[in-house]
Amino acid sequence: MGQVQEILSQVNGNPLKGLQFADQRWSQWRNGQIPQLEIVQTSNQTLQEYDCDVVVCGGTLGIMLAAILQRQGWQVIVLEKGILQGRDQEWNISRSELVVLTELELLTPKELQEVIYTEYNPARVQFLHGEPLWVENILNIGVSPKALLAKLKEKFLTWGGKVFEHNACTTIEVYDNGAIAKTAKLTLKTRLILDGMGHFSPIAQQARQGRKPDGICLVVGSCAKGFEQNKTGDLIYSFTPIRNQCQYFWEAFPAKDGRTTYLFTYLDAHPDRFSLEFLLDEYLKLLPEYQQTELAALDFRRFLFGFFPSYRQSPVRYPWGRILPIGDSSGAQSPVSFGGFGSMLRHLARLTAGINDALKQDCCDRHSLAKLQPYQPNLSVTWLFQKAMSVGVQQRCNPNQINDLMNAVFEVMSELGDDVLNPFLQDVVQFKGLAKTLPRVNFKTVLPLLPTLGVGTLSDWLRHYLSLGVYSSGYHLSKKLPPTVDFRMQRLREALKYGSGNDFERENETT
Repeated sequence: MGQVQEILSQVNGNPLKGLQFADQRWSQWRNGQIPQLEIVQTSNQTLQEYDCDVVVCGGTLGIMLAAILQRQGWQVIVLEKGILQGRDQEWNISRSELVVLTELELLTPKELQEVIYTEYNPARVQFLHGEPLWVENILNIGVSPKALLAKLKEKFLTWGGKVFEHNACTTIEVYDNGAIAKTAKLTLKTRLILDGMGHFSPIAQQARQGRKPDGICLVVGSCAKGFEQNKTGDLIYSFTPIRNQCQYFWEAFPAKDGRTTYLFTYLDAHPDRFSLEFLLDEYLKLLPEYQQTELAALDFRRFLFGFFPSYRQSPVRYPWGRILPIGDSSGAQSPVSFGGFGSMLRHLARLTAGINDALKQDCCDRHSLAKLQPYQPNLSVTWLFQKAMSVGVQQRCNPNQINDLMNAVFEVMSELGDDVLNPFLQDVVQFKGLAKTLPRVNFKTVLPLLPTLGVGTLSDWLRHYLSLGVYSSGYHLSKKLPPTVDFRMQRLREALKYGSGNDFERENETT
């Protein structure tokens, strides 16, 4: 029995079985065997009546939108394939990003504090042979998913919403004036369906027609007791050169049940890539050096593992009306991030207002709904960053190439100050920050990457970078215009704001 099997077999919840399931799925995706269920069908007929206004498929993140819409007076039903409950592992977030939950009156300030289980400062950013950079109030809040979802579910039900657990959506029929969502037990007629089923949503897979992802973030980790030092965290840290054709990065956060540590890496979905079990074995080998402790001293409470696909063409555009992807289903998050909680909170107010307008003005055709998940150049430019932090299966390069690049970039951002550094660390890229940073990065660290990135990747990035500048200018101009109730004009203003990363400024003005 290997080290992974031996240690996981001693942990409650049978994580070994979960690892094997995740690895089977990861194997299928690297070999191009992505399931393509024809879950969505269309009809030329019209619906004569509705059971509700909105059906939310997938409640983990969808319950947030469901609760807000229900409170606004819409009749909402949530379909969940299992039990609608959060996991034990905490979601790390910045306090400024949590304010939206009280602003939208989903939680009171007291209730929000009750779902915060941990808070720490400072956090470290450091790469091999580089100096540590210590930052405060960035992803330093640990929110309990279990406590948060329990409160949101209770409020949703109190406000008149309905939750059907153990009812996965199996088929959808799209009509001109509505849609029918079916499970093995239910048939629901509705005006709008929100797809919150995550990265592996069968609706999203059908829309992408089985296409392999352009990038993968592979993640393993654990929460354990027994660490002597547990008062600070790591946002991103590396202490090894390129290993097994990828660069290992680490995160660490104090948690209610001990300390959470992650090992993650960026790569493509090539068939020769290693398994999650292999990466978890690497994690266990390197964890003692990383945290200056012995494995025997640790009491592992749970393990985490998974892979997070991302696509250049994101957010995904559904070819049907009446269905809107939300959260991870939409792909509307940075390709360098593997947590959808922060992205969901960042767009929660925008999506709430947009869906409310779409229902009021009956703008639920596919062209109108596409404006609720618009092109975001501030996310598209980060594709170059993910590419620069990955190594091809057959690629030969300097083992310290990625660490040298990261040291050079963060040294410049640190010198430029918090206005540049803090948004970037929270997956918000702004034109002014990039324009200040890029010219000052030592060209010697960038030069070796240029042949690997290729002309196509660089030209594509330049297009997004220029678009980011246009969106930033357009946003500042749009603030001078009078308010509007027009659905498309309002969505354009939001696209300029969020696509340029200027929503970050609003969030931090409230703190």
